[in-house]
Amino acid sequence: MSTILVNTLTGTGTAGSIAVTGEGNSTTTNLQQGLAKAWLSATSTVSFYDSFNFSSGTDHGTGDYSYSLTNAYATRTGYSQAGAVYTSAGGSTITRNSSRDAAGTVAMEVTNAAGTAADASKNVMTHGDLA
Repeated sequence: MSTILVNTLTGTGTAGSIAVTGEGNSTTTNLQQGLAKAWLSATSTVSFYDSFNFSSGTDHGTGDYSYSLTNAYATRTGYSQAGAVYTSAGGSTITRNSSRDAAGTVAMEVTNAAGTAADASKNVMTHGDLA
């Protein structure tokens, strides 16, 4: 068994880019591009259960939320977002609210099975290029 203890990993070609050999030793994955740059687990209001790279949230009304990033994305459209609604009522969805998006903000709307805006706890992660 081996242990490596480091505080910083730096690529030899590009400082922020490290290729990792994938399954079967036939492909590589860029470590930096594969990491979630921000994630949150939040209440039906905007309080955090836990988070990474988010500093605060705003409740814009029923089911309408936005969260400020500690470190912003390069552009407001330069990231992807995935999420899940945590509720006992099935059929709820979470979608990206592009009308509230900004480079330093992640926005979302939650709806119930009937398609009506609803307050619910949520889990969201985002991937993309930070500024």
